[in-house]
Amino acid sequence: MDFKTLESQPIGTRVSLDELIRQMRWNEDGLIPAIAQQHDNGQVLMMAWMNAAALQETLTTGQVCYWSRSRQTYWRKGESSGNRQRLVGARLDCDGDTLLLQVDQQGPACHTLRPNCFYIELDAEQGRIITDPVADH
Repeated sequence: MDFKTLESQPIGTRVSLDELIRQMRWNEDGLIPAIAQQHDNGQVLMMAWMNAAALQETLTTGQVCYWSRSRQTYWRKGESSGNRQRLVGARLDCDGDTLLLQVDQQGPACHTLRPNCFYIELDAEQGRIITDPVADH
């Protein structure tokens, strides 16, 4: 079932994961953006990329796994830092081209040790840092 058909389906309609993965709009590198959101307060933490295998691993294990474009390997969030992301829920947008991962973030989400990666506020004239790194890391 394609995404256009899904638009008119009622609540409770089910589609196999394999079918959804086939229908998803992966980019030319076989990746899709994945937005991580803290499940209990809605804070957007970060955006990273996933391929089909990273998505499958995340859904199977509950430990969020991304694809690192810079290292060209799997990136299991928190593997080296201890700042893990446990999957609480996963959603796919209406076009099949973006994932929303509701997570339980343990420690800061950003490699800068800030609570999230969106710490530069923009306006028409400038960018401004709006959060400090977490003190206990």
